Amino acid sequence: MNAPGSQDEPLPESSLLSHLFELRNRLMKALVATLVIAVPCLVFANDIFTWLSQPLLSQLPEGASLIATSVMAPFMTPFKLALLAAIFFAMPFILYQVWAFVAPGLYRHERRFALPLFVSSVILFYAGAAFAYFVVFPLAFKFFVGTTPEGVRMMTDITQYMDFAVLMFFAFGVAFEIPIATVLLVRTGLVKRKALTANRGYVILGIFIVAAFLTPPDPVSQTMMAIPMWLLYEGGVLMSRLLVRDKPEQEQAESA
Repeated sequence: MNAPGSQDEPLPESSLLSHLFELRNRLMKALVATLVIAVPCLVFANDIFTWLSQPLLSQLPEGASLIATSVMAPFMTPFKLALLAAIFFAMPFILYQVWAFVAPGLYRHERRFALPLFVSSVILFYAGAAFAYFVVFPLAFKFFVGTTPEGVRMMTDITQYMDFAVLMFFAFGVAFEIPIATVLLVRTGLVKRKALTANRGYVILGIFIVAAFLTPPDPVSQTMMAIPMWLLYEGGVLMSRLLVRDKPEQEQAESA
């Protein structure tokens, strides 16, 4: 004779398998989308690298250029960049697959709240990358070239430059997610809004420390990241005031 509730035991396993199949399907769709986008990126790999290197080339002295220090670098560097570009361009679809997998487990009011945050996070990610390319790169490279000692000719390796540029793209893209993170912290109740404003000095110090880890070891890149992060933090606090209402004191006491 089966124990009470024993008939329900297969359900968790069935539910787990269905979730695993759903996750696999979502991952496959994200992979296929990335591979599809990778095809034109590989075709125009050299053009993508030329576009990426333009901020540095425009600051180099006349006659200077990037160099390749290995035999395979002229082929492998644009090839790797094309694959990374495919992931970069496919990021909205990848994030959408994550959202579609998680959304069924959310309440209706949570889905209404999460969807705008998802769209905002994608926009902010690309805004951070654009800020790095159009603002940070010209200023940083102008500073680097201007500080080159007399008698030294600046000749940057293409692979090292690609690694630097891609790191900065993703670092600024992630850094621009601060408003979203701030709103989520306040929304979930993990952090009180008053604590965000009261501890602003510690937050700014932490921002400069994080910027030092995410950027190359130079004060220009660190400052160029830290200042926008601080402004985005203030924007996140403002967004939390507009999007998240404070609970009444009685409700807070009951939830505690």
